Amino acid sequence: MLSVDCRVPLEKIEMIGNEMGLPCDFKKSLIPKYPQFFSVKDVSGRWYLDLENWDSSLAVTAREERLAREGLLNIGGHPKRAKISKDGNFSGPSAFHLNFPVGFRPNMSYLEEVQRWQKMDFPSPYLNARRVEAADPKARKRAVAVLHELLSLTMEKRLTSAQLDAFHSEYRLPARLLLCLIKHRGIFYITNKGAKSTVILKEAYDGSNLINKCSLLEFRDKFLELMGRREANSCIWVSSSVAN
Repeated sequence: MLSVDCRVPLEKIEMIGNEMGLPCDFKKSLIPKYPQFFSVKDVSGRWYLDLENWDSSLAVTAREERLAREGLLNIGGHPKRAKISKDGNFSGPSAFHLNFPVGFRPNMSYLEEVQRWQKMDFPSPYLNARRVEAADPKARKRAVAVLHELLSLTMEKRLTSAQLDAFHSEYRLPARLLLCLIKHRGIFYITNKGAKSTVILKEAYDGSNLINKCSLLEFRDKFLELMGRREANSCIWVSSSVAN
């Protein structure tokens, strides 16, 4: 539903299958069970997973769900003289949760720019990207929202930079993806700047601990505990600066 043509190459889904919690044989065990939703088509010698029916009730981002729980999704307008937040966070339907790195001390000019960005509305990530002008600042904010949603859909709220980069054309990701991630350091954490870097959604972690684990991860932890091993931290190698 996030992709431009509501289709994604099967090999790219396989690339992130583990991160999405898909069974290894999802092409045989999962897709055929839901013909009303999915189909597999050969397009110029390449196999694609196509969306057969659009369900608007599912076109809601994890960010919007969180704001709805907090009662902030449908509030109207913003105070004309809103106090500038020192941590960059702002209460509003278009805002993202920010968590700047330890030692990062933004000046007032930077914080004012962040607040303007936080208040700016933008098209939904589930709106077809072809309907959005790429040069529009709102489109650039939408691209951040797409990255946020992609990470939110994974079990551990993280993907390697190579995995994200593989979906450039399908999701119209920023051409300079790394720079986009670094610019929005309050939202994303990058384990390193090399080819094997991992991009993590900061709000999903408390230090190195994943805040909300899905049932599959909880089952894994219980299984390891029964096997006599200590509980596996879902992101044990992540620096504590993820949450700082």
